[in-house]
Amino acid sequence: MCVLGLGLIGGSLMRAAAAAGREVFGYNRSVEAVAAAKVDGFDATENLDEALRRAAERDALIVLAVPVPALRHLLEHIRDAAPACPLTDVTSVKGAVLDEVREVGLLPNFVGGHPMAGTAHSGWSAGYAELFTGAPWVVSVDDHVDARVWTLVAQLALDCHAVVVPARSDEHDAAAATISHLPHLFAETLAVIAGEVPLAFALAAGSFRDGTRVAATAPDLVRAMCEANADQLLPTLEQAIDRLTRARDTLAATGSVADLVETGHAARMRYDSFSRPEIITTVVGDGNWRAELAAAGRAGGVIRSAQPVLGNQGRSRQSPP
Repeated sequence: MCVLGLGLIGGSLMRAAAAAGREVFGYNRSVEAVAAAKVDGFDATENLDEALRRAAERDALIVLAVPVPALRHLLEHIRDAAPACPLTDVTSVKGAVLDEVREVGLLPNFVGGHPMAGTAHSGWSAGYAELFTGAPWVVSVDDHVDARVWTLVAQLALDCHAVVVPARSDEHDAAAATISHLPHLFAETLAVIAGEVPLAFALAAGSFRDGTRVAATAPDLVRAMCEANADQLLPTLEQAIDRLTRARDTLAATGSVADLVETGHAARMRYDSFSRPEIITTVVGDGNWRAELAAAGRAGGVIRSAQPVLGNQGRSRQSPP
């Protein structure tokens, strides 16, 4: 496996894959990050062409672990040096990545991915092998997806001790707008408002800390994810503004915020009891398998062990590349 980008997610992926017994090597443009990875015993280089030559020789699974603005540069190099390699990503938006991959001509070997894990910290030093343990890891089931590549990407997620959530890219982005990108904007808003009240920081405790945690994320990373998902984030933001406006109007008129508070509390309680049934019956590559997995994921289903593969149902898991 070849990881391109050794920040928090890429660096954690490299560690987790190595811990699972995979042969893994990586690239980062920062000499300092590469040096730190080498000190920790990992195989890393700042030479992109060298990394891609190795990937092509081994038919390695290439993982894009950089923000959306950096994708085109890497994809053009992959197209020139390792176009036949299976390809995935760990980016927080899927539609924008899909478009970039399509435009470069690498779509047939690409399956999008997104581990729903992270911290407010960044860089190689922030990574750790257990970051993905128990986390949902979206593996895309768009119409073009190849069964072999899908199985490789799903197995990578399972090897990192995540649970696989199959989803179409557009549906992923709509959901991510509500549970990731909108919370980032709310966190920034809360931090700005509190920062304008001198006493607020002195009084701030758990509610402020929890509500603004992700505002500590590097601004360029927040901008990259929100701006790349603008089409899905805008209607979600409008819905949030509408709910807050109604709450403001009701508070002004009646002195109550009961509707918003009670509805929000009920939704949060549903999340706490939300069931994730295991997807076990779909055979990858058989018939309408992409649509079956998308429907199961849409209903909250997850994959906790390798799915059977058409023509290979007797094996319980796929060997890592």
